[in-house]
Amino acid sequence: MGRLSASAVRTAVKPGRVSDGDGLFLVIKEGGAKSWVCRVQRHGNRRDFGLGSASKVSLALARERAREVRAWIELGLDPVFERRKILGFPTFREAAAKVLAASKMS
Repeated sequence: MGRLSASAVRTAVKPGRVSDGDGLFLVIKEGGAKSWVCRVQRHGNRRDFGLGSASKVSLALARERAREVRAWIELGLDPVFERRKILGFPTFREAAAKVLAASKMS
C-alpha cells in the first residue's frame, strides 16, 4: 500500500493502524478517535511517539513531526525530552533546585 491521502485519513473508520510509510501510522480506536504515531527503532529498541490527534494534526504536519522525531533519534536524542525542552518544561534537576531554593526562603 502507498502513502495515505488526506481523504483516506478522513474516511478511515476501521479500528487499527494504517501505515503512511517510514514509521508513521494513523491509529484508529474502537470509538472512532484517530491519532498519529511515529514508530522508530534504534539499537533493537522499538518506541512509539504520539504526534497528536488526527482531528488537530494534518497529514502533512504529522509527516513533518515524524521526520523531526526520526532526526532526533538519529542524533541520539530523546524526542520526548527535546519536545519538553522546546515547550519550556524544566528538567527534574531544574525543578528540584527551584523547590529547594523556595524551601530555604521559608
